[in-house]
Amino acid sequence: MNNQFKKIFGIDLGTTYSAIAYVNEYGKTAVVLNAENQRITPSVVFFDGDNITVGEIAKENAKIYPNEIVTLIKRSMGDPYFLFEYQGKNYRPEEISSYILRKLVNDARINLGLKEDITDVVITCPAYFGNNERESTRLAGEIAGLNVRQVLNEPTAAAIAYGMLENNDENVILVYDLGGGTFDITMFHAKPDIIEVICTGGDKELGGKDWDDRIIRYMVEQFEEKTGSTEDILADVDTWQNMQLAAEKAKKTLSQRQKTPIMVTSAGERVKIELTREKFAEITEDLLERTISLTHNMLEEAQQKGYNTFDKFILVGGSARMPQISDRLRKEFPTIRPKQFAPDEAITKGAAMYAWKLSLNDVLIERVKACTGYTEKDIENQNIPDEIVQSVANETGFTVEAIKHSNIAIKNVASKSFGVVARNENNQDEVVNLVLKNTRVPIEVRQKFGTHLNNQKTAKIRVMEDEVLESKINAEDAVEIGTAILKMPDNLPANSPIEIIFRLNEEGRLNITAIETTKSREVTVTIETTAVMQGDELEEAKTRAQKISVS
Repeated sequence: MNNQFKKIFGIDLGTTYSAIAYVNEYGKTAVVLNAENQRITPSVVFFDGDNITVGEIAKENAKIYPNEIVTLIKRSMGDPYFLFEYQGKNYRPEEISSYILRKLVNDARINLGLKEDITDVVITCPAYFGNNERESTRLAGEIAGLNVRQVLNEPTAAAIAYGMLENNDENVILVYDLGGGTFDITMFHAKPDIIEVICTGGDKELGGKDWDDRIIRYMVEQFEEKTGSTEDILADVDTWQNMQLAAEKAKKTLSQRQKTPIMVTSAGERVKIELTREKFAEITEDLLERTISLTHNMLEEAQQKGYNTFDKFILVGGSARMPQISDRLRKEFPTIRPKQFAPDEAITKGAAMYAWKLSLNDVLIERVKACTGYTEKDIENQNIPDEIVQSVANETGFTVEAIKHSNIAIKNVASKSFGVVARNENNQDEVVNLVLKNTRVPIEVRQKFGTHLNNQKTAKIRVMEDEVLESKINAEDAVEIGTAILKMPDNLPANSPIEIIFRLNEEGRLNITAIETTKSREVTVTIETTAVMQGDELEEAKTRAQKISVS
């Protein structure tokens, strides 16, 4: 294979489990085994002195060293208040996630016998992640020493895997993605040459872990009932960790059997509890109904775009294996039978296929530029001469058919609405949304605002994120994701125009430019946020990561 072709890996950075994959020399996706010979790696981080252990061993050590273990870190991405303290040092979600990424790429390099480090990757995230969560995901890769070519929505990755592996016809596809910690519901219009996202919705704090927590609650209730205890048994960290592991095991068992025994031990007392599949469905019914409600919300938005029905219904994410999920969806949508599609691996494989697409496009772009003077836009439109495709096939070792297939276009949408705070005619703050949720990306939107005071020295730009499909909303209905300060020229009158430009790229990451139009001065505005590592803190994390051994 020609050295111009750079292998890019796809990574599913999951809440409870993560995985890494690539497209091999035969054009097939391959999930790479980790050092423990497993296809998926628990997203569990164990701080052990100067060493970091990630995966199954870390998960097992949770019983013995509960205070040195971090789990579910993905749910804290973009959270300005999360800090994990260990040996007098604070660790943010980006740095902790970087250790999971290092484990994946290091194991993959050794397993594949690569002489050089894996550097270029595509990392997935929930479609419902906002700007700060996406930026934190990218920084996790950066701290791990990786070149993150793209942060890709998880259901988009699943749709790519399904579209490129199993579907060559035109279909409208619904992807129900229930992972360990997040839920996404996304509609796609899949054609042989394009996968187009129509609408997406979900909840980044709803996943299989919540089903585990309901089992734990039931275990506590049964323990109290059988022993008469009034003590908070979850206050003991060791007991809490044991119950977490027991709950996950029980959940998986109930996907195969009608009932399972669970042992609960606390304060010298040991109780055997029996949990049936029926009882499990009962105590988690509201969680499942939440996913149904979110699905209907998304379908209503899709109808506004002219999509009143869908052809296929695929389920991905490990938690979608629970029998009650399929049963409830069949009842809700009786005309279209939901189909399990590689629950644990669809996202990883889709990320790998997208990474492969990027690799081949790199070669195609260089070849097209060298031979024809075509632009990248021509390549996106697939106006590539057959002889160039054949040349790239000869260079890379892939077939002509595979290269053409890899050039499938991916069109995405904004997962949130984005705007700024402005004063209305009643002198009250309101959010003016420049980009609305489920708008096609990439997109650039310009809008003019006025200064508030005479001789105003600076303009504070409060950048907001929300889920409302309206151009103007109350400030309390949005979340501030950052601020920016624009320095103004002297002696400007009130209402002097400032043009704000929002650019949302294909990843859903936001860039802002402000133009003070009186002096025609354009300033690129850097969003400052406490939710994302930056500056000295980021550089310190990168330096520290180089000194820490990860296994």
